[in-house]
Amino acid sequence: MAASAPGRVNLIGEHVDYNGGPVLPMAVARRTAVVAGLGHGFQAASTRDDVVDRFDPDGPMRGGWTDFLAGVVRALRRRGLAPAGAALAAASTVPVGGGLSSSAALAVAAARALAALGGHALTGAELARVAWEAEHDEVGVRCGTMDQTIAALAQPGKALLYETATGVTRQLPFRGKLWLVDTGVRHRLADGGYNQRRAECDEALALLRGAGWELPHLAAYPPARLPASLPPHLARRVAHVATETSRTRAAAEALGRGDLRTVGKLMYESHRSLQHDYAASCEEADVLVESAERLGAWGARLTGAGWGGTVVVLADERSAPRLILDLQAQFARIYGRVPEAWATRASGGAKREAARG
Repeated sequence: MAASAPGRVNLIGEHVDYNGGPVLPMAVARRTAVVAGLGHGFQAASTRDDVVDRFDPDGPMRGGWTDFLAGVVRALRRRGLAPAGAALAAASTVPVGGGLSSSAALAVAAARALAALGGHALTGAELARVAWEAEHDEVGVRCGTMDQTIAALAQPGKALLYETATGVTRQLPFRGKLWLVDTGVRHRLADGGYNQRRAECDEALALLRGAGWELPHLAAYPPARLPASLPPHLARRVAHVATETSRTRAAAEALGRGDLRTVGKLMYESHRSLQHDYAASCEEADVLVESAERLGAWGARLTGAGWGGTVVVLADERSAPRLILDLQAQFARIYGRVPEAWATRASGGAKREAARG
């Protein structure tokens, strides 16, 4: 059995999915494919290293990419849907650590392939849930549900407004093209900053509730009021979540009426908030965003968890190729290397593939 799932960019709505706010992601054209066959025990190989690795879903996590496969097996077992053993092979064009959710693409594709191997078909919502449990509960990444949801539910030519507090989704037309520019700086979600920011948000929410605020989640805090009672760094985290929630809903409205220039303006505002209030950017991303703005792009921002990864650029399709070349040249003059850049339109979600060979 074979299946694939896409990477994603988040147009706007960064670090609000685990705080109960709305997000606006879309799937990219690059994908991860997983082929699964019955086997004794579990083993996997990847085209990245060509090494066959035996892994034990009952054993401890080992810190490698097969942890996500082990997590998927565990999540499927809880539902009685996992095969007794499997041999898996994975191939991907989604950059690892590039902020494009390569881990969710792997988990969603593996969940679909392994469930199909046992003769089971999962709905998109079930597929997203299995993949989220694998990453969150088993691997230990304190992620929200956005990445798995868009990988499972994406539609070609659409961005997905996903209200994480309620699970309500709305497909919105996105007929433009995005350019993705790689900062070259890599991160690991289970390490450092990401989990720290989530812990800070949990702490801020607890303090606000203790001060009398009746908040179901942090994204419900009103963006017009800064929480002066909190320590300064926590107040800044709340400010980002509250204003990003407002920006995301405004961007969805603009996208619904085809106003990409307003979406771009909100993307710039989002990046500045990510940079200053959430302290989750990096120098290379800031340089790319500032350069894109000077060159006339409609919008640009760091996408993904932060501290590296990919900057997404929204621009007029006629002028964008020249703009991206100029952006790469400016970056190269500063850092001595040309950043990889590629274009994508909104693509489709997880699907079965025809296994060959």
